[in-house]
Amino acid sequence: MAHPRPTSAGRPSRAQLVLIACLLAFGIVAGILILRGGGTSSAGPAEHAEGGEHDEHGDHDADHGRAGGGDAHGADSGRTAQAARGPHGGQRFQAGDFGLELLLAEDDGIPRFKAWVLAGDRPVAPAGHAITLTLARPNGETQILELTPRDDALASDQPVPEPHVFEAVVDARMPAGAHRFGFTEEEGKVEMTEAQIQAASITLEASRPASIRSALQFPGEIRFNEDRTAHIVPRVAGVVESVGADLGQKVRRGQVLAVISSAMVSEMRSELRTAQRRRELARTTHEREKTLWEQRISPEQDVLQARQTLQEAEIAVANAAQKLRTLGAATDDASLGRLALRAPFDAIVVEKHIALGEAVREDASVFTLSDLSRVWAELNVPARDLSQVRVGERVVVRAAASDAVAEGTVSYVGSLLGEQTRTARARVVLPNPQDAWRPGLFVTVEVVANEIDAPVTVAASAIQTLDEKPVVFLKVEGGFVPQGVRLGRGDGRRVEIVSGLRAGAEHAAAGSFVVKAQQGKGAATHTH
Repeated sequence: MAHPRPTSAGRPSRAQLVLIACLLAFGIVAGILILRGGGTSSAGPAEHAEGGEHDEHGDHDADHGRAGGGDAHGADSGRTAQAARGPHGGQRFQAGDFGLELLLAEDDGIPRFKAWVLAGDRPVAPAGHAITLTLARPNGETQILELTPRDDALASDQPVPEPHVFEAVVDARMPAGAHRFGFTEEEGKVEMTEAQIQAASITLEASRPASIRSALQFPGEIRFNEDRTAHIVPRVAGVVESVGADLGQKVRRGQVLAVISSAMVSEMRSELRTAQRRRELARTTHEREKTLWEQRISPEQDVLQARQTLQEAEIAVANAAQKLRTLGAATDDASLGRLALRAPFDAIVVEKHIALGEAVREDASVFTLSDLSRVWAELNVPARDLSQVRVGERVVVRAAASDAVAEGTVSYVGSLLGEQTRTARARVVLPNPQDAWRPGLFVTVEVVANEIDAPVTVAASAIQTLDEKPVVFLKVEGGFVPQGVRLGRGDGRRVEIVSGLRAGAEHAAAGSFVVKAQQGKGAATHTH
């Protein structure tokens, strides 16, 4: 009969060893999870912090949110992780037993930083403590804030202007040592990938120096060049036989516009031809008398009388021909009563008041022709601006209904002021090769007063408005942030930036309105 082998009293069995190993492994995993999911990461002691900030803890704090975020100052701009909060709702930083709560809150509508010192979870009187905040903004500007004791907290007298987008370094100094923390604030950031930027046709440009032309603007209107406009009138009464030009047609110099049959023209041509016949007879008589006088057959008196008759006949011919030319009628036309109306220069028929078979008067304006290769831009100049609008001044003319732009010079400034308008009329002659400047078109005439060199400018399309303030959307990693700016002079194409932006700052130019629209979608989450 077999008997089981006895075991040693102090040696555990195989099953017990497996159970112990499992418990140890579970304990290690649980310990790691507790360490990772514990409180807010903190900077180390002062000696370690002064040597250069915690790469594993300080930067981790920065990624967890912003000081004064959450309920007190808006959402965390799309972050998934939330920073640890203190009793006042601000962001909490921890370094050993030292704790700091930092809040960006509005006092009377002005955002300022406040801080509370903690020992563990217990508040500590702020006396003897000092905090310095260094804010580095995307546009290159740096703001240094000093927080000093005030009641139960430390507070700054300096406001923090919007936008609240910056990299912040917190230097906390206390009797026992110093600590340094860091965090990132990206309030109002518009998240956009490079693919989204390209798909939205957003153009990126860098702010740069440029010449800004300061100009005075006046409303104006395009009109016909009156020096190259003609009103065609028959000058004699008659009946229209034919019409050879249509409204809007381009005609060449000398081209027949219409033909009129006129009794007066017929009488004038008859008079001319009669005078021509008398002149021929007088010339023949003069030559015969001259020959007889040279042969001493007839007296000299007959030659002189024949010469006078010839001269009178020539004057009659010249007078009859001049009458026809005054009417614009040809002197050699075979038809006695035919009068052809011709174009005096290359032009366009802009008005037509004539029809086949119509009886027209001698003073009727049957055609209006204008050479539109050059037109006038007329403007009214108030008396206070006449000193800057002089003949020869450069101007830029912009169409109100299109993108047409042309440059020219002032060719005329009136010497008198209108009794009702108290303005003087000025004129600019514009070339019009493509017929873009049509008479009657309203325009804006910019008279260039002077030209300045601005150190920082952006395209006019880059300027947007948020909360009734001008902003430029700066390009940052992962999207754009709004940057408030103060505007200077502009000329319609570029705008001077007086403050808020440095030269070389990359920003959204054309298509910046798309960024503004994206920014507006998240505006509801930002509340002060």
